[in-house]
Parts: sequence; structure tokens; C-alpha cells
Amino acid sequence: MRDVTTAQARQDLAVQPTPLALLLLGREADTRSERGVECPGDLPSPSDPDLVERARAAKEKLGEKVFILGHHYQRDEVIQFADVTGDSFKLAKDAAARPEAEYIVFCGVHFMAESADILTADEQKVVLPDLAAGCSMADMATAEQVAECWDVLTEAGIAERVVPVSYMNSSADIKAFTGKHGGTICTSSNAERALNWAFEQGDKVLFLPDQHLGRNTAVRDLGLSLEDCVLYNPHKPNGGLTAEELRNAKMILWRGHCSVHGRFSLDSVNEVRERVPGVNVLVHPECKHEVVSAADYVGSTEYIIKMLQEAPAGSKWAIGTELNLVQRLANRFAADDKEIVFLDRTVCFCSTMNRIDLPHLVWTLESLAEGKDINRIQVEKETADLAQLALERMLALP
Repeated sequence: MRDVTTAQARQDLAVQPTPLALLLLGREADTRSERGVECPGDLPSPSDPDLVERARAAKEKLGEKVFILGHHYQRDEVIQFADVTGDSFKLAKDAAARPEAEYIVFCGVHFMAESADILTADEQKVVLPDLAAGCSMADMATAEQVAECWDVLTEAGIAERVVPVSYMNSSADIKAFTGKHGGTICTSSNAERALNWAFEQGDKVLFLPDQHLGRNTAVRDLGLSLEDCVLYNPHKPNGGLTAEELRNAKMILWRGHCSVHGRFSLDSVNEVRERVPGVNVLVHPECKHEVVSAADYVGSTEYIIKMLQEAPAGSKWAIGTELNLVQRLANRFAADDKEIVFLDRTVCFCSTMNRIDLPHLVWTLESLAEGKDINRIQVEKETADLAQLALERMLALP
């Protein structure tokens, strides 16, 4: 397989970093938007030529005491040290299957580390290398906002008929709310099964927090209409909806979205079809409905990887998902004569995922090797129990 550098890959994918992208990637700074994200220790310099060796040495010293999880959207410099890679729920399950590991280092974002803490043993310590690695989508639904929404549904006389379904990309508090009110969690792989189950329990679904996954699954997979869906805006009184609109709706979609997948547009699809004749457009279901409708294939991260693995040599693909993964897949399958390009011409890294870089990983591993407990993610017991109830309902889906 030919060696392709990151710079070459970026050129091949026809994208260039914007000043904002450089800020979000940590190559620039804005003190107004980055308050309170310092590590309680000295980070190694990103220019330290010994970072890779330091990470290897610290990991070797820790041995089986540490288990490193790497989400698909992570940088290559971090992925190289991951014991397993995958999407958020797969990684949380992988962590639970390693009870001998004292430390679970989750190279992902905060809600993923919470899920790992919920599913692992009490004595295991889940560590997030940078506590500022959050998720904008998960942050779009707070416990207070969702509780207020439930009050609105109660006042409309429909709460007892509504089943909450929450995407895995949500906080432990939202998962706990879902468990408490008889709902289930879903991933982008099993959202259709989760919604079918929910409609067997009630006649309405409150889908949290990603409106696009909820809408796309309901319309594309279940055959509902766009008119069956209403959008609940937590920043407006009563969600911006009347009681009649709530009573008539089948899908009550939370006004949340992925900051990465939400950037793709119908123009992106049309432009890449003109630029790359014969291209197959493959996108994640967190994309907008018009993008999903115009694509050739739609599926989860694992689905995207599988499709490209099985694609014939010489085929052309435009991928609508996070850029780190697209670049990695383009490099991986270049030797198979598969042309893989990014769906959009502008950079679309997951900015918070990119906060986990090699300096943070080195600092984390060296600190743990020195016996220091750092950046531990712990979910309060009552919240964890209710969240686990919702997760168990998902695991029991037919």
C-alpha cells in the first residue's frame, strides 16, 4: 500500500483548513472560548520529537492495567495507540469486556466516557485525556430542558403515550431520563429497530437529541411522512409548538444536530457528482434529510467502513462523515484503486474529538504510570442505574 502523508491526503481530498478549523484543531487560540480547559499538569510540547516513544514507553509500563479505546474520528497519531477502535457503543462494550484493566483511557468525547463508566465495573477507572472533549450535539439537550419538555407533553395530555428514544450521543442525564420514562437508547445502526419497539409501547416518540437521525429513520425506514414529525425547540415557550401540533405528531424531534454532519448540503452532493463522474455518495444518517435523500447509500460509521471494504476496485466514493475517518479510509484503500473523496470541499473535523491529541495522550499515560489518578469520568449511581436500564432495553431489542 502506498505511503500517503496527512498533507498529501488532505490535498487528495481537495480540502484546505480554514482559520476557524485551525482554531478548533488547537493550532490557534481564543481565550474567550477556551476558558477552564487547562490540564492539571504540564502538557508535553506538540513539537517534542519523542512523543511517540514516550507514549509507547508509558503504555508498556502500564501493561494490562491500561486499555485504550480509539473512536473512528480520532487523529491517526492517537489511533496508533488504541487497543481497539470503533464507534462509541462498541468501544463501551469492549471496555466492559476487559475487567482486568484498571484504567480505561477513552480517546473520544465526554458522553462516550460516561457510557463506558456506566458499563464497566465500579473498580475500573475511565479516563478522558482532555476534559474539554465534549460533544456539541449532546450539549444541545440538558436535563433541565428535557424535564421541562416532559412537563409540556404532560400539559398537552400526551405524556403517557410518548416513549422517549435517545441517541447514544447524549449525556448520562438524558439516558437516565430515558430509562426513567420507559424509553430506550439507540445507535445509528439500530435506530429503526428502536423506533419500531417504541411504537409498540406507545403511539408517539420523543427523539433526543439529534433531529436528523430521528427524521431520517422515521421517514426513510418506517415510512412516516415529514408531516408526522414536529421539531421541539427547547429555547422557545412550549418548544415552539401548540398542544394540537404535539397531539397530531408521531415523532417529536428535539432541535439538536451534529455540528459535523449538519454542514453537508444538497449543493455538496450536486457538486461532487459534477466533479467526480460516476461517484457513489455515501453519508451518515446524522446528515440533513435532503442530503440523505440525494445520497446513494446511507448508514452508520461501521456501515460506511464495511461498504468501502466490499466496494469493487476502481469504484469512486464521496463520503459524508468526519474528515479524519475519510482520510484514513482513503489511505487504506488507495492500493485497491478505490477513489475516496470528502463530500465537501471545506474541512469538517470534529473539533472536540480533535482535542484528544498526542500530547494529551502522553500526559495521560505518563501520569497513570506514575500512579496519579487524573481526569476520571464518574457517573453518579442513581443516574448510572437509570441510564443502564435504558441501555439494557436497547440490548434486548429484537
